[in-house]
Amino acid sequence: MKTKRIKRLFLGIFVVALMIVEIVEIAAAGPQDAKNLWNGKPAKYVFLFIGDGMGLQQVSAAEIYLGAVKNNARNDKPGIEKLTFSRFENQGMITTFSANSFITDSAPAATSLATGYKTDNGVIGVDPSKTKKFATIAELAKDRGMKVGVISSVSINHATPAAFYAHVPSRNDYYGIGMQLLDSKVDYFGGGGFNQPTGKDKDKKSLYEIAVEKGVKVLRTREAILGAKKGDGRIFAVNPILDADNAMPYEIDRTAAELALAEFTRKGIELLDNEKGFFMQVEGGKIDWTCHANDAATSIIDTFAFDDAVKEAVEFAQKHPDETLIVIVGDHETGGMSIGFAGTEYETFFEKIAGQKESFLEFDKKIDKYRAGAGEKSFDAFFPEITKSFGLLRLAEAEVKDLTEKARAGDAAAAQRLAMDLSSMELDAVRDAFDRSMTEGKARGDEQVFLLYGGYEPLSVQVTHVLNQKAGIGWTTYAHTGIPVPVFAYGQGAELFDGYYDNTDIAWKTLSVMGLPALEPTIFQSQR
Repeated sequence: MKTKRIKRLFLGIFVVALMIVEIVEIAAAGPQDAKNLWNGKPAKYVFLFIGDGMGLQQVSAAEIYLGAVKNNARNDKPGIEKLTFSRFENQGMITTFSANSFITDSAPAATSLATGYKTDNGVIGVDPSKTKKFATIAELAKDRGMKVGVISSVSINHATPAAFYAHVPSRNDYYGIGMQLLDSKVDYFGGGGFNQPTGKDKDKKSLYEIAVEKGVKVLRTREAILGAKKGDGRIFAVNPILDADNAMPYEIDRTAAELALAEFTRKGIELLDNEKGFFMQVEGGKIDWTCHANDAATSIIDTFAFDDAVKEAVEFAQKHPDETLIVIVGDHETGGMSIGFAGTEYETFFEKIAGQKESFLEFDKKIDKYRAGAGEKSFDAFFPEITKSFGLLRLAEAEVKDLTEKARAGDAAAAQRLAMDLSSMELDAVRDAFDRSMTEGKARGDEQVFLLYGGYEPLSVQVTHVLNQKAGIGWTTYAHTGIPVPVFAYGQGAELFDGYYDNTDIAWKTLSVMGLPALEPTIFQSQR
């Protein structure tokens, strides 16, 4: 037995060693792979769209929703409607692991996409030892004389956009990242605002004030942003309404006073277009955030908003054939989303999530208000809010009987109403989550509660879980997963993005199509 254990131990060590070697080889591979080299005419205009948290599941869910809901496809005759980018002829798949984990976070994932090198989780733009700095596509493009734009639906100094202009040992250094953005040569940036604009302890000069001092034009109304013109200099276009993390609200919650991600993209194209070309990075960052909370409907609507932004680039590319490259890629998958749930077996009912009217975050506000109010907290009194926000019902036995008879007779409205009724098991789970949401502080913090609700508002998570499961959608985690994610490409050099490869190759392929040199890492000196 001892000999067998020793053999298993050595076998395990051998397997881990091989994995480490593979990671090291990929991290150091650089641009020399022939599949990363483009010999055609360099692209003058390059768009890199990053769907944060967008795996194939998120793309598929959006397509199924379009087919099942918007096109009224019957469940017995399933059909999908592809998104703008999923119609692209050139498609691939990438691995996403970081230098120290098979499940990456956004910082090293975006660093790989922006620079062609891997680093550790939590690190942006520098190597794992934090002694070497990686040049980014955006920096190399600017050195060429091209204009550069960075757009994100989350805060502009968050991990993914930061990987294109910043070099920091910690992604949590929001103030330092913001300073590096202002000191960078990015011409147009916007969408979300600065997270922690006066520092973590709110004791520093506002990044917005410093922006103005450095000659950046900060625009904070819809009218001002849409009215910006070429020649206005460097522009920071901040969405008129921001959430608590200084990100754009979810698309499902967007008001008329705000801009869509597509509008920020369209304005960027207008401002950046010039004789020497431009590089634009656009992030649909809130796909990730809503998948962390396991809210499928909100994820799907944000994926549509992301696709609308891609449409703007495609429209531009059609006016500039043979000069434009568009790349769409996920940085990792979030939530372990699945098209399939044990309770629905081989069926899906995506029409059931069409009744959701707002994001989990907006519903949280209703819970907060009710919890803070006076008097006893009653599940029965609060339940109408669940119906308004998510369409879920709690029907009386007599109404269930009546609707069942009407549904059997072919009444579609009765069948639809019946389908939204909570089973006794679902009702018990929602009631328990309500009780937990009404409990303050540490009562939410034990391990079992975390596994159920992931640190989010219990009632919001449970309601979205019930609704998603009724639709045939499941989740495995409140974090990221390590599965490969899709790549879609259009235009000049797009065929280079076909196949299955590592996320670092996205940078090398893009640089090659742009005709830009690949640079070795340089010595890094922290600004902090």
